[in-house]
Amino acid sequence: MPPAEPSAEPDAVPADHGTADGSGSNADGSTGVEDTLDLELTEELLALIAEGRSAGATRAGAPGELLGDPGAWPPSATAAGEFALLPVRPERDLAVVSRWMNDPAVAAFWELAGPESVTADHLRPQLEGDGRSIPCLGVLDGTPMSYWEIYRADLDPLARHYPARPHDTGVHLLIGGVNNRGRGVGTTLLRAVADLVLDNLPRCGRVVAEPDLRNTPSVSAFLSAGFRFSAEVDLPDKRAALMIRDRTYRAQL
Repeated sequence: MPPAEPSAEPDAVPADHGTADGSGSNADGSTGVEDTLDLELTEELLALIAEGRSAGATRAGAPGELLGDPGAWPPSATAAGEFALLPVRPERDLAVVSRWMNDPAVAAFWELAGPESVTADHLRPQLEGDGRSIPCLGVLDGTPMSYWEIYRADLDPLARHYPARPHDTGVHLLIGGVNNRGRGVGTTLLRAVADLVLDNLPRCGRVVAEPDLRNTPSVSAFLSAGFRFSAEVDLPDKRAALMIRDRTYRAQL
């Protein structure tokens, strides 16, 4: 999605309305007429342009450049214990993530219940992609207990549905064990993860999320974690509450 604020284009060249000698008038003496130059793009030139765009996309989307490495972020000391993000490795983590996805309370909103292959198919595009979304386990005092997706919201389809800004970073989450639900752990960890994002991604000015509007406990947890309710947005699979935590106000909320 386009950013909410107009971006400058320093490489743009203003149109030249004058003649080659800089007199500001055309050959017939008239002024104020915009001349255009018909340039034929040869196959060779088109190929060079395409090659340049492809190389630029590869450089911009190299894994690790968009979100860094959440696994290298320092752990966070929280009221619930020491919390850290651990990027998912399917050979180690697929079974536990799939088990969580089959919990009816989770499946109602994630819609990924089924055999492990369903979860694997969900993880694969992230793990094999350009690094714009990183699936992680949330580890509390050494025990995996939640699943998180840290993603570039400004590069996500979500950006078509709200006024995105460059480097907006989004979070998805689920709490895996019932023992960690309903007692404020989600709120504590949401605040911790938002702080980890803002501390380790200095160009990110906002952490965003879009929980299902029907998921009242989730929306409430975001509000308690310092996010503000921005708008209701109609996404392809749900009506969501757009939640935003601003870097500017993180100390006050």
